[in-house]
This record gives sequence, structure tokens and C-alpha cells, in this order.
Amino acid sequence: MSRSPQKPVVFIVSDSIGETAEFVVKAVASQYDSGNAVELRRVSFVNNTSQLREVLAEASKQKSIIAYTLVLPELRRFLEEEAARLDIPTADIMGPTMEAFGRVMQTDPHLEPGRVRRLDEEYFRRIAAVEFAVKYDDGKDPRGLLLAEVVLIGVSRTSKTPLSMYLAHRRVLVANLPLVPEVEPPEELFWIPSKKIIGLVIDPAQLRTIRMERLNSLGLDARANYASMERIMEELDYARRIMRRLGCRVFDVSNKAVEEVANKILQIVRGGE
Repeated sequence: MSRSPQKPVVFIVSDSIGETAEFVVKAVASQYDSGNAVELRRVSFVNNTSQLREVLAEASKQKSIIAYTLVLPELRRFLEEEAARLDIPTADIMGPTMEAFGRVMQTDPHLEPGRVRRLDEEYFRRIAAVEFAVKYDDGKDPRGLLLAEVVLIGVSRTSKTPLSMYLAHRRVLVANLPLVPEVEPPEELFWIPSKKIIGLVIDPAQLRTIRMERLNSLGLDARANYASMERIMEELDYARRIMRRLGCRVFDVSNKAVEEVANKILQIVRGGE
């Protein structure tokens, strides 16, 4: 009874996880016997020639191919030279594309293994932070106060939501809560460390102007209690009492851009980012 020939082995060598090379290899293998023509062996996080020597030694014992994604030129050069000496076919997945980029880009490549994965992780962290900010905006769910990295509190129209969204795009989990004299703050607000809470205050006259513009944009009477100076002073006095009770930092957002205030908050959260 004749034995079926042994499948060629494709060693997928990477200085990161190796997902990119494996995807390309599978795409090529699919053109041969529905992708079952070869055996795949992934070798991840390769960062020195000793690891490459082990792969080469194993590959030299059988019919093999080495497909690789190595960003460091010295590792690519070593692998190519040794594989050629051992007559092992190689496929440089990233090298030719990097060389093409090098001919048109004005800067040198970072040459950092796993960089694309880190960029992807940053992207998904940003998306998660934005979703968090939307979910816990305007005190919708007090449970978010316990999960947030930063909690913004203040009266209506003190830039709580714009600040939350700006910080979320910097991957900070932010919840915000309006302070209204007639509504007692949720008890969760008093459970969290004061260093996580930022109180926002504003000049009363400026707040009145903002609120009047808001009412006009909604087609409402600008003389409503919401924009009266008496009501505004009542709200701001109440907010300051709550902030003193919490012992939190207080930022005055009068005549300040969202970016300016957000960057001050980031310095606190990330120690000077």
C-alpha cells in the first residue's frame, strides 16, 4: 500500500503575531487543492538570529517554504542568506512593499514589530471610549460613574458633553453629570475618589448669554427661567457646594476652548501627556 506524499510545510515567521503572513499564505495555498496542499507552522515574536537558526534547521529537514514578516533589515538579510545556502524557498511578505513605500515617502519607516496591531488596538480603544461617553452622557446611568476614568460635573451648558467627546477621542472613559438644585446627585458620585471628578464652573454672565442663544435656537422664549440671572446664580451656588463637598478639582471654562480645558484634564489623568 503506497503512502501519500508528505505535505510541504510553510513556516510562517514573524516578529509579531504573524497574522499578516498567515493570511497571505492561506490565500496563496487556496489556489492549490483548496488550501490543503501545505501544512502551516507559525513562529511568532522572532527578534534574534538564534530563533531564525532554529527555524532554518527544522525547515532544512523537509520540503519547506519560509514565509516571513520581519521589519528589521538585519533579520531579513540573515534569513535570506541562510535560506539560500540551505536551498529553502522564502517569501518576504512585507519587504518589497516597504521598499516601494521607501521610494515615495519622505520619512524613514519606524521599523517597529507589531505596529499595525497597536494602531488597531488604539482605534478600538477610541471607539469604545466614544461609546462609553455616549452611554453615560448627561447622567443617563449612574453606574457609569463607577466605571469612568473621569467624571465631569457642572450645571447645564458648561461644555460637559463636548469635553466628554474630546476626551473619548483621546481614549479616556468619561461620564458626565448635570448638577440641578432640585435633583439630589446619585449616591455613586460620592463613592468614587475625588481625584477622578472634575467640577466645571463658568462666569454667570457668559452662561446667561449661552443659555439665551440655546433657547433662541430652539425657538423658545429667551426670557425663560432657564436663562434668568437669578436661576443661574442659584444653580452655580448649588454646584459649588456639591464640588466643595466632594473635594474635587474645579475648572473655570469661561472663555476657554474645549481643547484647552481637555488638555488640562489629560495632564491630570495621564501625568502630563
